[in-house]
Amino acid sequence: MNPPLETVQASAPEPRLPILVPDALHDLRGRAITEIRYPAAAALIVAGVPGAGKSTALRKFFGADAAATAPSRSSAGVLVLDSIQARNRLRPKLWWLPYLLWRPVVHAAHFLAIRNALREVTGPVVIHDCATFGWARSLIERWAAHRELHLLMVDVPAAVARAGQHSRGRRINHVAFRMHVRRWRRLMRAVATEHRSAARASRSVVIVDRATVNHLRWVTFA
Repeated sequence: MNPPLETVQASAPEPRLPILVPDALHDLRGRAITEIRYPAAAALIVAGVPGAGKSTALRKFFGADAAATAPSRSSAGVLVLDSIQARNRLRPKLWWLPYLLWRPVVHAAHFLAIRNALREVTGPVVIHDCATFGWARSLIERWAAHRELHLLMVDVPAAVARAGQHSRGRRINHVAFRMHVRRWRRLMRAVATEHRSAARASRSVVIVDRATVNHLRWVTFA
């Protein structure tokens, strides 16, 4: 497991907080917190390597349906965009092909939905993205230029993420997974030194692990 970020401990350690309103870099790994609260019209990227628990977090905090075929809204009006929505929508037409062949189409459909949401929706938007590709982060940053962009990083050991893939039956090949892990570690190192160099347009970066997500009760927009 990655060690806590030293930059966060520049002063006295933060006390146990019931609510966090992110405004910078916050390393919450191994910490207990009840709620993370973002601005009402913010865009939030929930990031992590495949199997880290991004989709699980979207279901827990926003009621996202794993069987949905289109972006969904939570009871509080949060628009949720998960790549599985595009996959579910395309599966009836492309099921006969190996997923490796139509995965690029899924990604294209997912990013089209992200672009449309960030341009057309005025309320909060939550985006499922690995954040391991710089070009993808740059696109989202460009489309979200007119609103606050925040990053929630679900950081777990590679073995835990691999087990998460097995548990949901959505495994990616070892080579692709190692590339994700390598890029993720590079991103974490960049965040540790200067978070705006890794997520240039983000107002805040919050790092959590599985224990933090399990304890966390709400991610809200107000």
